[in-house]
Amino acid sequence: MLRVRNIRVSYGRVPAVHDVSLAVEAGRIAAVVGANGAGKSTVLRAIAGLNKIDAGAIELGGQPVDRLPAHRRVGLGLSLVPEGRHLFPKLTVQRNLELGAYSRRDRREVAQSLAMVLETFPFLKDRRQQLAGTLSGGEQQMLAIGRGLMSRPQLLLLDEPSWGIAPMLVNRIFETIAAINRTGVAILLVEQNVQRALSIAHRAYVIQTGRLVAEGSAAELLSSDLVRQAYLGL
Repeated sequence: MLRVRNIRVSYGRVPAVHDVSLAVEAGRIAAVVGANGAGKSTVLRAIAGLNKIDAGAIELGGQPVDRLPAHRRVGLGLSLVPEGRHLFPKLTVQRNLELGAYSRRDRREVAQSLAMVLETFPFLKDRRQQLAGTLSGGEQQMLAIGRGLMSRPQLLLLDEPSWGIAPMLVNRIFETIAAINRTGVAILLVEQNVQRALSIAHRAYVIQTGRLVAEGSAAELLSSDLVRQAYLGL
């Protein structure tokens, strides 16, 4: 579904990501984990087309996309749920969801997507006319994920979905991500909550200071000394 080969990304003259490679198989969850500031979100934004890469290649479904603008990548089946959610707080829940399908012209299928999202997040059904900014942090995160699903993605990019969420809702967020994956949507998850991310992922990558330092199955990394000592405090 996705293949990233040796990408480099800089902010001005400051290198941020060095020769990172990763892949996401169709219908699977891959996680990119590491400390805050390690370069995880930079990698995700490069894949989405929001950060320009200095070198390397990005392929989606076997097609090179690293020269395509972000909206063209959405049309090829990629959707990003950004860190911090970036909802339209003064618009209704319904309107925020509809904006997730802005590039689609198949009105009947958009309506089907909306019904699917409301089934996935039942609480949104009764709040469709409520302003997005009045929702709790956890509810806003679920709305942001729902908006991402409205583009009917084959690959969903999730940037720090547990950021700013009350602990009691974190489990619900991760359970929802796993449920979305079971419908066939591939997921690339960037997350500081290493244990929760590895508990639902199939494959995982560890980034430190912009470099890939470990990769393997999520189960392998969950039991590795590097992850246990550096991120789990074990």
